Amino acid sequence: MSTLPDVLPASPRSGWLLPGTLTVGVLLILAGLFWPTVHSMVEIWDRSETFTHGYLIFPISAWLIWRQRDELAQVQWHTDLRGLILLATAGAGWLLADAGSVNVAAQYAFIFMLIAAVWTLLGWTFVWAAFFPLMFLLFAVPVGEFLIPHLVQFTADFTVAALQVTGVPVFREGNNFSLASGDWSVIEECSGIRYLIASVTLGALYAYLTYRSWKRRLLFVIAAMIVPIFANGGRAYMIVMIAHLSDMKLALGVDHYIYGWVFFGLVMLLLFWVGSFWREDDQPMSGQPERSMAAAGGARARPILLVAMAVLMVAGLWPAYAAWLGSRPLPDIPVLQVEAQGGWKPAEAFTSWEPHWIDADQKLRQSYAQAGRNVMLELNYYVTQRQDAELINSQNYMIERQHPVWTNVGEGFPMVNIGGESRQVRQARLKSDSGERLLVWQWNLINRQPTVNDHIAKLVLAFDRVRMKRDDGLSVLIATPYEETDIEAATATLSRFAADMEPAIGRALDQVDGQ
Repeated sequence: MSTLPDVLPASPRSGWLLPGTLTVGVLLILAGLFWPTVHSMVEIWDRSETFTHGYLIFPISAWLIWRQRDELAQVQWHTDLRGLILLATAGAGWLLADAGSVNVAAQYAFIFMLIAAVWTLLGWTFVWAAFFPLMFLLFAVPVGEFLIPHLVQFTADFTVAALQVTGVPVFREGNNFSLASGDWSVIEECSGIRYLIASVTLGALYAYLTYRSWKRRLLFVIAAMIVPIFANGGRAYMIVMIAHLSDMKLALGVDHYIYGWVFFGLVMLLLFWVGSFWREDDQPMSGQPERSMAAAGGARARPILLVAMAVLMVAGLWPAYAAWLGSRPLPDIPVLQVEAQGGWKPAEAFTSWEPHWIDADQKLRQSYAQAGRNVMLELNYYVTQRQDAELINSQNYMIERQHPVWTNVGEGFPMVNIGGESRQVRQARLKSDSGERLLVWQWNLINRQPTVNDHIAKLVLAFDRVRMKRDDGLSVLIATPYEETDIEAATATLSRFAADMEPAIGRALDQVDGQ
């Protein structure tokens, strides 16, 4: 008759009670430490239909880990201080992003801090075993709006080309085009960014669950990126053609969006159906984790508590420093004034158009005239960079989105001549409903250097702020009327005005920044 052993072997899961609970607790504390960043993500999920899926990312990631619980229970967990390197690096990145008010970068840095905390507390073996569920958290970051202008341009190009191929006469100006049946405009809502983000997110999840080969997973994700872009072009063409053939009675209003989502749903179903021919989900996951030693859990119980404290200390340094930077009082600055020179005289406003730059500490808008030419000058000065009051902001633009009067019919970054110096400017051609046209140039002055590169500007300003140096900046914008057939005259006017007035703008900047 057999007898029971004096000590029963421990269940693989029993050694995970403390590290698992402690890891979840640390992650929750990190979410509290970086709550403004977490809240900024949730806020975008709530207000934008494009990123509503963000609410599902953390639950899906948790479900994927729970789905692997039996395999992960076999992992030989151990604390790994190398994870602190990633944690500190991500924290420094978060600080820089926070100083520059780059929410997307701060949100990505936060996600990587979560992954770094898991690595530090549970080891690289666990991170590798749960690699996709952890990396899937990156889809929680609401990113992609920077693609909208490019997607709008592609959609307009595709639609117009398809109309021409099918024999429909079309006249195009910018992203606006006219058919015999009516006028159309490719706006942000037509960019297909919602379809693209939804497709990539669903495609990545489908690829992970369906395939075991990383090559097949990668190919499917690439397909999930490409297909919705061309499908959106086809969707736009389909809507225009339906409206055109029905004499503008169909595919307008609510059914415009219904056709779009129905079409996208069919495209995604087709993509998944084609992808199912190479499915591998009947095969086991590759790379089985290491089996743990039952006795190891208790031996590691004390160190993991100390490591958890180290994780919180390293992570907590960055929001503490950011809070101290934000507590510094703003300096008092005088009113921004620019003296007219070079023969230019102050004049009455010649246009109703107003640029949209938010919450500048000092703003100047003045019109000037010389020899029958009119130029509008607008300066927006930011003494320091903080959230929603910063030189580089997505809410700073030539015209408000879906403006009732003005339309941007062309934008680019040409090299122009200013005072004999070749310089790049941000250029826009604006047109009103009444036919008024404006040529607009814009650039930024950071540390007295002109630039139109928003990424470099953000980085320089963030570094200056973190190092407790001045992080002020000035937006310079000039505009003049132009004729469609003679844009060279308007270009010459802006070149001459910029060359004549730049010394005065420099003196005005000296006054407000104290130099």
